Order: sequence, then structure tokens, then C-alpha cells
Amino acid sequence: MRKNLFVLAVISLLLLVGCSQQETLTKAEDNNSNHIGKNASVVVIPTRESILKDGYPTNENGQTYGPNIRDLMLVEPDLISAIGIDGTIGYVKKDDLDGPMPKTPEEAVRLTKEAKPREIPLYDVDGETIIGKFIVGG
Repeated sequence: MRKNLFVLAVISLLLLVGCSQQETLTKAEDNNSNHIGKNASVVVIPTRESILKDGYPTNENGQTYGPNIRDLMLVEPDLISAIGIDGTIGYVKKDDLDGPMPKTPEEAVRLTKEAKPREIPLYDVDGETIIGKFIVGG
């Protein structure tokens, strides 16, 4: 039983690491907003310093947002800053990045073997407006 739990933990960790290969963005120190791409609006991305001081900001829908600084924070934001396939800067939902979670060690092995790039929506900071597409695992 312990061996199965250990195998499941290792496989889950590998899945999470593989799914989180993404580019994160940080806002410039002068508080300028970045935007690239034809569909982009001004996207505000909080700095690491402001997140460490005040925590992740929350949008009008109650979702936290910002760059994923998991090396310094215990929790990840609901919306993680990312660059879409056309260069648009926006946010992806943490749940979309994680994808389906395996229920058994066998399913984890199967999902790992069958892993291929997948497309997920890129959102504005409101977490509702789709402004592009992001490739996970690509």
C-alpha cells in the first residue's frame, strides 16, 4: 500500500511538473503594463514584491491572479499569467493547466504515456473574457 502511494505521488508530481512548463511574466518595476498581440488589452501583472507583501490581488470575480511564484508562495493563484500562442499576454486558469487528475496509479501511468500538447483558453484578468489560446506541454 505504501509503495502504491509513493508511486502515485511521484507520478502526480511528474504530471504537475510537465503541465506547468509555462512562461510566467512579471510586471516591470516602473509599473508599466505589458501587452502584445492584436487581441490584447492592457494586462496588469502584479510584481513579485507586491505579491510577497500583500498576497495575490483578487479580480471582481473573487479569483486571485498573477505570476506563479510557487518557490516563494504556498499557494498558486487561480489565474496564472501566461503568453498565448500569438504573443498575447493574459491569464490561464490553474484548473485548466492542471488538467484531469488521475484516480489510480495505473491511470497516472497511462496519462503520462499519452501526454501530448493541449490547447486551453487565455483569459483577460476578469477570468471570463477569452483573449487567446495557450498550449500546455508544447
